[in-house]
Amino acid sequence: MRLHDIVIHESDAARIDAILRRFLSDSNSSAALLIDRGGQPLAEAGTARTLDVGSVGALAAAAFSATAALAQLLGESEFSVLFHEGVKESMHVSTVDEQTILLAIFDDRTTIGMVRLFAREACASIGAVLEETRKRPKLVGVLATPLTAEETRRASDHRPA
Repeated sequence: MRLHDIVIHESDAARIDAILRRFLSDSNSSAALLIDRGGQPLAEAGTARTLDVGSVGALAAAAFSATAALAQLLGESEFSVLFHEGVKESMHVSTVDEQTILLAIFDDRTTIGMVRLFAREACASIGAVLEETRKRPKLVGVLATPLTAEETRRASDHRPA
């Protein structure tokens, strides 16, 4: 099942946001970004809101994909964690599940060990939320069909000012 086939309800989004905020607090990271394997941002917390999350997500997903190819050359199914160390900031990239990745950006106010420890916990918690969304019954029929352009126009015409 593709990530785009699931529906993340508002309550699920709130749970994921709370997990990301707790991760930032526990790990002392400055930003957290949840992306799909294609690099599309799904959720963000901390200073991630000041980043070009589209570019960061796309580049991190590409690096993760390239590293997966390297892992296969070494006989591994995947490297589940990547670490990029910079002079001022560093990035920890880890697998949440087959379809999602957690990025953490941090500086010298914390250590890679702390980030890695709390990222593992955050990934497990976020993975559980996403798994629940996948298990929910899918809408079928008319309610599952996207609105047509005409239906969208009519709905917006009736919206209170």
